[in-house]
Amino acid sequence: MSVARLLWSPELLTYDFGPGHPMAPARLDLTLRLVTAFGLLDQPGLGLASIPPSSDALVRTVHDAEYIAAVQHAARTGEPDLARGLGTEDDPIFASMHESASRLVSASVAAAEAVWTGEVQHAVNVAGGMHHARRGAASGFCVYNDAAAAVQRLLDLGAERVAYVDLDAHHGDGVESIFWDDPRVLTVSVHQDGHTLFPGTGNPADTGGPGAECSAVNVAVPPRTDSARWLRAVDAVVPLVLREFRPDAIVSQHGTDAHGNDPLTDLNVGIDAQVEAASWVHALAHELCDGRWVALGGGGYAVVDVVPLVWSALVAEAAHVPISPGTPLPATWRTAAEEMSGLVPATALGRGEVAWRSWSEGYDPSDAVDRAVLATRRHVFPGLGLDPFLD
Repeated sequence: MSVARLLWSPELLTYDFGPGHPMAPARLDLTLRLVTAFGLLDQPGLGLASIPPSSDALVRTVHDAEYIAAVQHAARTGEPDLARGLGTEDDPIFASMHESASRLVSASVAAAEAVWTGEVQHAVNVAGGMHHARRGAASGFCVYNDAAAAVQRLLDLGAERVAYVDLDAHHGDGVESIFWDDPRVLTVSVHQDGHTLFPGTGNPADTGGPGAECSAVNVAVPPRTDSARWLRAVDAVVPLVLREFRPDAIVSQHGTDAHGNDPLTDLNVGIDAQVEAASWVHALAHELCDGRWVALGGGGYAVVDVVPLVWSALVAEAAHVPISPGTPLPATWRTAAEEMSGLVPATALGRGEVAWRSWSEGYDPSDAVDRAVLATRRHVFPGLGLDPFLD
């Protein structure tokens, strides 16, 4: 069995809202170029797989048939459907919208199938992670919710419990809403406080619907949270709730927009911290569910200096050949990135390891991040049999 599989096709670049839109396909192009420049595709533990054809039936596993028909109609005619989020500034209509968004779903579902059937331990779709799309509406650059489709496919294949971990700066509201009443799915989102950032949701008191209490876990950190405090927040909640839930598989979303250079958010989480958090999710997959891990991309709009670096490191992590913090970026990639963007790329992958303080060292009531963490723990931990202060 191969260690990891990267789902890729140049057709993924057709998910394109047009010039000037933050969700630029160059994010993906530069990521695959960096994966290649680092020599990851030559590693024996990583396989590259094409994406199988999608179908409306596959998309219907997490979306209403009426909504799919509306996407197809809008793409064909160019007519907006604002009630369903189509034709907005965030989600402008483009001719291949249905096919391109469906392809993301197919890739993430194929990743889930490969992991569940044991073809590989880990699978990565950096083009995926469209976590805002709801059952009947587009939202936040997301037309179809491939992350939810991957979770649903794991359930359909026999998983009794699936954990979804979302590390994007924006709340993973679409995935949460789709599984709000399903106790088989644990959704954990660490994001910027919704009072200060789209989509305005993800409060710590939002913990799941009737019969699925404590299946939604929301850590809403304040603006300007830095790497050390963000890692503290992730560590204070994510491992504990996953260990209590005991998932059969983990699906994680690794949007890079928590970075301080991202133009759409207000956090200050560096590359090294984001890569470190990915390694924690990886370790939890091995600890809790025999390595079954589906890793997805997501948001991230610092197209040159952040997104390709974090996601190439994510691929390396999944392939069990992690890239050390501070590793120089290949000169060939830097030249190509500068030619494509007109920007001068970074010279290295991050700056080095981040020193952070464990929750076990004590709660600081004067720290806004600690207060946010405690709010989440108070709302969720007692229902899971955990102590908000001590565990």
